[in-house]
Amino acid sequence: MTNIQNSQDKVEFTNELESVIIKVVDKVFEYENVEPREVSVLICDNEEIHKLNKEYRNVDAPTDVLSFPMFDEDGTLDEEELGDIVISLERAVAQSVEYGHSIIREVAFLTAHSMLHLLGYDHENGEQEMYVKQDEILNLLGITRD
Repeated sequence: MTNIQNSQDKVEFTNELESVIIKVVDKVFEYENVEPREVSVLICDNEEIHKLNKEYRNVDAPTDVLSFPMFDEDGTLDEEELGDIVISLERAVAQSVEYGHSIIREVAFLTAHSMLHLLGYDHENGEQEMYVKQDEILNLLGITRD
């Protein structure tokens, strides 16, 4: 189950954006052959994600997306709740303009990217693998750069 909360009012958070987030989360579970778990998604603005980035990563700057996996006491991923995703919709809009594609595609990309982080992928050990998987997942959903 995907729980989505919109805490910002700078960019309209449409039903289409909500729907694409849910579709991407579901497709990542299917693609990775992982039993679906609860995922919480917070849609925020640059100011809020900046605060979270500083608090949790000690990076004093806004970012586009943050991932917070949920671990059990033994250090393994929680079997019921995978974790939290935080997306700056304000930043996603700016990046969609910068990269020349739709906001739907950008939010889908950020969701797929974050889901792979929640499942244990990271930039240091498999950045190229992450990008290949993200593109394959989005292509399966018919979400292209065009």
